[in-house]
Amino acid sequence: MKGRTTKVKIGSPWPLGSSLTPTGVNFSIAAPYASNIDLLLFENENEDYPNQIVSLSEENRSGDYWHVEIEGLNEGILYGYKICEDNKNNLNNNNLILDPCSRAISGWGKYIRDQDPELKNGYRHHLKGVVTKRDYFDFISHPRPNHKWNKTIIYELHVGGFTKNPDSSVSDDKKGKFIGLIEKIPYLKSLGITTIELLPVFAFDIFDAPKGLENYWGYSPINWFTPHQGFVIGEDPLEARNQFRKLVEICHDNDLEILIDVVYNHTTEGNKNGPIISWKGLGKTYYHQDENELYQDVTGCGNSIAANRPLVRKLILESLRCWAIELGVDGFRFDLGIALSRGENLTPLESPPLFEEIEADPILSDVKLISEPWDCGGLYKLGDFPAEKFRTWNGHFRDDIRRFWKGEKNTTWSLKDRLIGSKSLYNDSIFANNYTINFITSHDGFTLNDLVSFNKKHNLANGESNRDGDNHNNSWNNGVEGPTTDQQINKLRKKQQKNLFSSLLLSPGVPMLLMGDEVGRSQGGNNNTWCQNNPLGWMSWCTNNCDQDLIEFIRKLINIRRQLPEFFSPNFIYDSYYSETKSQTNDFWIQWHGVKVNKPDWSSWSHTLGYSINKKDKGSAIWIGCNAYEESMIFELPSPTSSWEKCIDTSALNTNKVISKPLSNQGSIQIESHSLVLLLANEYSKKIRL
Repeated sequence: MKGRTTKVKIGSPWPLGSSLTPTGVNFSIAAPYASNIDLLLFENENEDYPNQIVSLSEENRSGDYWHVEIEGLNEGILYGYKICEDNKNNLNNNNLILDPCSRAISGWGKYIRDQDPELKNGYRHHLKGVVTKRDYFDFISHPRPNHKWNKTIIYELHVGGFTKNPDSSVSDDKKGKFIGLIEKIPYLKSLGITTIELLPVFAFDIFDAPKGLENYWGYSPINWFTPHQGFVIGEDPLEARNQFRKLVEICHDNDLEILIDVVYNHTTEGNKNGPIISWKGLGKTYYHQDENELYQDVTGCGNSIAANRPLVRKLILESLRCWAIELGVDGFRFDLGIALSRGENLTPLESPPLFEEIEADPILSDVKLISEPWDCGGLYKLGDFPAEKFRTWNGHFRDDIRRFWKGEKNTTWSLKDRLIGSKSLYNDSIFANNYTINFITSHDGFTLNDLVSFNKKHNLANGESNRDGDNHNNSWNNGVEGPTTDQQINKLRKKQQKNLFSSLLLSPGVPMLLMGDEVGRSQGGNNNTWCQNNPLGWMSWCTNNCDQDLIEFIRKLINIRRQLPEFFSPNFIYDSYYSETKSQTNDFWIQWHGVKVNKPDWSSWSHTLGYSINKKDKGSAIWIGCNAYEESMIFELPSPTSSWEKCIDTSALNTNKVISKPLSNQGSIQIESHSLVLLLANEYSKKIRL
């Protein structure tokens, strides 16, 4: 064994997990229901039996924590626990418990999720923790970009899927890896985005999937501290932290933030039929269970984490700190985050202690916090999300924008609110636009191309007879289900994609784009590719399969948004009227229009809406017109502060042919069917540098 052991000491309850000391390694684990614990030490991951067993007694216990320090051990030592609960003679059961605080994990090559009895005579098929250094991220050399919320543009991607395609131009050994993603940073920078949001990078169980498939997205955590080994070049478990940290360093050097999707609401251990890997082996501390010890589930994954309990909160906070100050991430997106607000018996809490502790933690004070405001138990809190510093995914924005451009009735009134920051959804706050994460698509659902190409999901490849995935997509195939050679339908689909992109990027709020939407990526109508680690779920890079005009359109929209923040990403939402006697907080105000100036049509059958942002009483600075009718419409135009110039027209097949120049008719404009037009007054149009 590396570093011959010399002495076993009582140890310390802090820090949690395994940590290097001047003379060896300290081990600490929270196990309040344990009566005795054995620490098993291994020399390599293929060993059936440990090289040393250290039994912990009551002397090694401080409250709920069991601890021991062993001199002579070094970084790289493998370990696990055998735990006996009170009144249960199960110390010699067949489960080797993985330390929930492990910062490195070994054993992936021979790991078996559902082990047969004959394999339970040894431990080579169990995952083991690895002692590793806890060095901090070098923020002096690679400082956080710290983009303000109203300047943030998020791009959601999957680490593996972004570079795994054979045509990604990334070398084979780097495809699907943290290091491979570095090679695509110039591409991401060229789009104009500020922030990369990574789907789960916690160590997850790829075998938690239907037979013959694998868990691709990663919403199946085995551990909350360790970067996923599948994204690491080589098999050395100590390299996971180094390679992830290298990715963050390069992103920071390029003024890009890194957010990670964190899954604290459930684990891969599932319900009573699931495996015992880590948390389950520590008693009933970590999960919501009923009086019969059955697992309660509001996550759709078999169990729900009891984040209301002190020991669980401590573990989650320790994980957040690990990723924030040791690995350098700039923020977190909480999967089904509202589930963490539930107390005993899954009762929603008005002031969830976990959120209070996160927001009060100085270590986490400079990171971005985002949450899904819903869970699978029906809880949905958007404007009333029980945490002040969290931003929330705005599902209403997604649905209302989709419904309007699809041509549904009763959509213009809700569209009005979404286009200016969703004020009505956030307690009528003028700062709502800084709290809403706006999106049209995300990993969970159709891609943008599929949204305008399919009426129904096509998920047979997932092995669940098309039962999985959402049935309510607000999608429209525009005439034919799936791919077609009909040029008129393809033209309409292209317009619709541009309409949806424009509605997203020209609206106040924090926009989020989905990987590949900018190139027209399709998943063949599959709206739930969680188990599709193949071209169906990968990024498209082949020029022949990528819509180059759509990429240019996105870049143009982002340029306009970033160069005219007073209109498209203001600090607060403008008033909808102007008064010389009213104390104005800004020079600008919003005026609503229909096909006639100052006469918006809010009727159920209306499919048109326009609005202008006006500069005091001097005229309009910008005007946006939306026409979701099946025929072209002529819109009257308000008087501009200087001559109107057309900047965006989604009906144009070639983005580069929409050149800003004064309109020949300054009083009205014809907008084609299913199209959007953006006009800028000359004094603002000339500020745009594309």
